[in-house]
Amino acid sequence: MAHPLDKLTIKGFKSIESLEDFELTNLNILIGGNGAGKSNFIDFFRMISAMMKSDGLKEFIAGNADVYLFGGPKNTKKITVKMAFGQNGYDFELAPTEDGFLLINNEKRHFFVSKEKKSTLNLGSGNFNPQLLHDKNRANIGGTGHGASWYTYESICSWQIYHFHDTTKEAGMRRYHDVGHNEVLFADGANIAPFLFFLREGKKTIYEEIIAAVRLVNPFFADFILEPDKQENIRLRWRQKGMKDYPMRPGQLSDGSIRFICLATALLQPTPPATIIIDEPELGLHPLAINVLAELVQSAARKTQLIIATQSPSFIDNFSIENIIAVNRENGASTFDRLKEKDFNVWLESYSVGELWSKNVLSGGSVHE
Repeated sequence: MAHPLDKLTIKGFKSIESLEDFELTNLNILIGGNGAGKSNFIDFFRMISAMMKSDGLKEFIAGNADVYLFGGPKNTKKITVKMAFGQNGYDFELAPTEDGFLLINNEKRHFFVSKEKKSTLNLGSGNFNPQLLHDKNRANIGGTGHGASWYTYESICSWQIYHFHDTTKEAGMRRYHDVGHNEVLFADGANIAPFLFFLREGKKTIYEEIIAAVRLVNPFFADFILEPDKQENIRLRWRQKGMKDYPMRPGQLSDGSIRFICLATALLQPTPPATIIIDEPELGLHPLAINVLAELVQSAARKTQLIIATQSPSFIDNFSIENIIAVNRENGASTFDRLKEKDFNVWLESYSVGELWSKNVLSGGSVHE
């Protein structure tokens, strides 16, 4: 089973000059103003995920390595990364090349035998593709079963960064999709109809939980109509209560409604990724939907790790202050601070977490640099 990310070090990536041994829990809510660095933090996960495919790092960087270096190449000579997943760890450095790509140096894989002892394998330097992609196929020391590199690779590959912001009429979530593409929910929700069809046919309890969540924010919603056509394609149609003979097409779902359907499905899915990452899930949602979304997030955090960036005071009102990570900019560099309840006990007697943020009592407000 893939393990969530426990501890993270990032140095020299975009606005993140130095984030060292930062601990992540099952629920991590990032707050901060525009430009603070929340999106850069999420971009880090996109870059590492891309690395797990052959030539994926090259495709992600696309010859623009300079923009990924804190302060540019004159200020930053390399990006340093260290990650820990349970008993496994993975470190490397990324150095810019003259043609605008990033070279992987000092790549290491660790196995933590105990808190005091670890076994390290040096995977080498001067590569455009991680050597982890090759070493993951190595068996463990006993010659049977998987080695430490495989578990590290599986943990990273199990991350899913959901981005349901595109709800235009051309968006995949509103169009027909092959019914067979239903094993996992796509990052942009393009296969939402096939995935819901899969849940209805094989995971009925989960499907009904999604239906119940959607009805909480749309009381006129009755059920989805999930019927593949002759070409085995399917799209998201639905039926309103009391209007059985008039099915509604995807275009008749508001942007907020279809986005909420995707979010609820991602958070209620039966076999979630080890880490779910979402940027501004509250976008376009009604205040009631934001509260229901927060309940779904809390529930999902009991079985998987969530990293969520938000700018919504009403959303963070639903969480403990110790779930909150305040993101700020100081001298051009992003800072990340997990808040502690003891520091705000007196304030919390009179104000909610969201109100404290709105009043700028919590760090993570607007950036003025």
